[in-house]
Amino acid sequence: MAKSMKILIIEDDSKIRAYVEKGLKEAGHVVDLAEEGETGLHLASTEKYDVLIIDRMLPKLDGLSIIKTLRGSGNLTGVMILSSLGDVDDRVTGLRSGGDDYLIKPFAFIELLARVEAIGKRASFPQFAQSTLLRAGDMEMDLLSRKVRRGGKYIDLQAREFRLLEYLMKFKGQLVTRTMLLEGVWDYHFDPQTSVIDVHISRLRKKLGDTNNNLIMTVRGAGYIIEDSF
Repeated sequence: MAKSMKILIIEDDSKIRAYVEKGLKEAGHVVDLAEEGETGLHLASTEKYDVLIIDRMLPKLDGLSIIKTLRGSGNLTGVMILSSLGDVDDRVTGLRSGGDDYLIKPFAFIELLARVEAIGKRASFPQFAQSTLLRAGDMEMDLLSRKVRRGGKYIDLQAREFRLLEYLMKFKGQLVTRTMLLEGVWDYHFDPQTSVIDVHISRLRKKLGDTNNNLIMTVRGAGYIIEDSF
């Protein structure tokens, strides 16, 4: 079980705010709330938190302005950005503003919880704090430049392939189920009963030179896993 954290949610949508608060408290975390940007910035600046969950579009002061102000004052608290703006440019802007991760609405709570707890772990171990550069073995993924290298060679991936690999690498060392991939990569909240995941995994393995399936490993009947060494 992850250690208990103190988390601030800055979100103006009352349903989302209550939903996330309830889930985080059930997971054993302490939660404070703010409904608009100015109050959120005040709390984030005067209280000590392990993680901040900040909606991008907020009344009085928008989420990116909150993050820039905090970073400018030397506040390095981990930040999860929530937003309905999901284009690549929107995500890159959020990360460059100082966010540690970016989750697109609507989202599955289990994914938010996993990402928030990962941010909290990185904060406890500063050597893992750079969240825009993902590594596994001889593979490196830069979320800002949108480039992937393996063994020093650049690999050209389509947008969906990049998102699929990003999702797997963010859960490096952990089982990623088919349901998680359908929700996180395809935004399906149901099983369409197609081979869409298998097809994309197969293409991704081919481009990565994963001929023996020892990079992206199949856990039969469950999902996939990327280990740190292979």
